[in-house]
Amino acid sequence: MTRISGIDLALARKVLQTEAEAILALVNRLDERFEDSIRILLDCRGRVIVTGMGKSGIIARKIAATLSSTGTPAFFLHPAEAIHGDLGVLQSDDVVLALSNSGETEELLRLLETIKRLGARMIAMTGDCKSTLAQAADVALDCQVSEEACPMNLVPTASTTAALALGDALAMTLFVAKGFQQDDFANIHPGGKIGKRLMRVEQLMHGGDQRPMVSPDTPMPHVMAEMSRKRFGMTCVVEAGDRLVGIITDGDLRRYMIAAQQSDGRSILEQNAVDVMTRTPVTATRGMLAVEALRLMEERKITSIVVVGSSHEVDGVVHLHDLWRTQLF
Repeated sequence: MTRISGIDLALARKVLQTEAEAILALVNRLDERFEDSIRILLDCRGRVIVTGMGKSGIIARKIAATLSSTGTPAFFLHPAEAIHGDLGVLQSDDVVLALSNSGETEELLRLLETIKRLGARMIAMTGDCKSTLAQAADVALDCQVSEEACPMNLVPTASTTAALALGDALAMTLFVAKGFQQDDFANIHPGGKIGKRLMRVEQLMHGGDQRPMVSPDTPMPHVMAEMSRKRFGMTCVVEAGDRLVGIITDGDLRRYMIAAQQSDGRSILEQNAVDVMTRTPVTATRGMLAVEALRLMEERKITSIVVVGSSHEVDGVVHLHDLWRTQLF
């Protein structure tokens, strides 16, 4: 590969070092103001409205998205659009999270009168806790950086990185404080790689007429026919109400035939399902995450798992191939 002259790797390393130091400097600044901010957000009965101009606005959009994805309704409000009518979305039970490195951004300051008049609470994230924005806020979080990563100390770099990291700290602390669980996360992330990782068994199982099922007194020739028709390499053995009492797999058939040959026992074709079935099969529930079902099947070295309801009734069957097709791993 041809090297291009004039590229300053030392500068690139300095940028990364400066931005990393800006984040680390925030660690010792987390105090009661951060705790107060979390309490305000926990008490919010409306939405969290995140706002900022320019590069701060871009960071504000990301913070709003992170809050929304972790159980706190939030959206970005452009301050310039706000003063031309969009401020009508603001309600008294909302919380405003305002980002400005200087704390003197004109478009943000023009929102203060309306915010105060409505009685909405406000958290400021700023590099100057003596600024107009900070003084007007219920809580001001200090995002000050010693220098930008820009060689001319002009382009917002370290300051936006610090604000982004502090926003993530707020969002993560908040969603833990709310008791946000993996199931909650799955409900609002149905798509993409995250959606696949959080997919539930009920979304993949074969139910209804696709379920392979026989009764305990079903003759084994009919059991084998059911296994062949449904193509899962197994069948459920059920009593009244489709209550699961056992399963029969291809492996069970092989093991029984070998044992019968060694003991000169009756042919498997002379048996009923109850004579061959495994009485304590591995099962899953509808709400189990697909990745958990996959792990269970790999641990137990099985290719199908029965999905059961609260009364141990058979809701469906999931095959290993169903999990592979979702590309969970």
